[in-house]
Amino acid sequence: MSTLPDVTIVTGSTGWLGRALLAQLTDPVSAHYRRGEIRALVTDAGEATRLARQAGVVPIVGDVRVPAGLRALFDGLDGTAGAVDVIHAAGSIHPATTSGFVEVNARGTQNVAVAARAAGVRRMVHVSSNSPFGVNAHRHDWFRNDEPYDPYLGYGRSKMLAELRLQDEIGRGLDAVIVRPPWFYGPYQPARQTTFFTLVRTGRFPIIGDGTQRRSMVFVDNLVQGVVLAELADTPPGRAWWIADERPYDINEIVTTVKTALAGAGIAVAHPQLRLPGFVGRLAERADALVQRSGRYVSQLHVLGELDKTIACDISVARAELGYSPTVDLAAGMARSVAWCLAQGMRL
Repeated sequence: MSTLPDVTIVTGSTGWLGRALLAQLTDPVSAHYRRGEIRALVTDAGEATRLARQAGVVPIVGDVRVPAGLRALFDGLDGTAGAVDVIHAAGSIHPATTSGFVEVNARGTQNVAVAARAAGVRRMVHVSSNSPFGVNAHRHDWFRNDEPYDPYLGYGRSKMLAELRLQDEIGRGLDAVIVRPPWFYGPYQPARQTTFFTLVRTGRFPIIGDGTQRRSMVFVDNLVQGVVLAELADTPPGRAWWIADERPYDINEIVTTVKTALAGAGIAVAHPQLRLPGFVGRLAERADALVQRSGRYVSQLHVLGELDKTIACDISVARAELGYSPTVDLAAGMARSVAWCLAQGMRL
């Protein structure tokens, strides 16, 4: 399966990972460049017009939430277009209400998988998350490849359901695999990541407890590498891999590294950083659970409730089975992230 497909379908093409993927798949100097047709699912005509200017990309307006919204995406691909691969990067992380989790993450993944199987695609790569597995039992723990599900609130449950519904389609003959990235960082970042930079710069990002809780993170270029390797690897259907940077970072290191990257770009940073006692994270988690039970979702509350926890994953199986080798570490990646933001005219 190491040959490149004739057609590559990318869902979530205007999201963080989707934009990074399209940038590398269409760049002749990228190691991941491909000459075949790239169909990019977008949600409205405005996005389609913007993407149509990107060489090699065929934007198609549709909606993963309903089967009819995918017809145009798979039109004419039922065994007549050569090898077809699907990279399913669409997802809802911070919706207005919790119903958005299930509609996009679980039902949307099922709809894409059903359509992919009907079209006879060669392989589908589903981009999952760490959230179906919750948080680590203690600060020195790691998520292994055979980790049991223990989803963290609404988002975690929806991504778990997405994996389970994908496995159903695999059982019906779909060749699909899963990559599980943790916290992204890097170019094409959304507003929430820019807000994170601003909070760190101004000293208002809250470090809960002593800040030694660990977080696996993944620079977007490392993630693109992992996704493409998973797409092209000769492995059995149903395999899943953690895709992250070389090692987890503790919260203190993350904050210090962001400050160093900002200062290196000539941006003044405040010292010291806001620190909160450990019970704040536990209270925020409980409040988040109560709010989500009512069907609402408050992103700031959710993020605060996770900040006292360790979420660290072991990438050794991806190394062994895919040849995955992350090339960008936190310091270099954060410097590139800040440079990208400034190049876009963003205020940090």
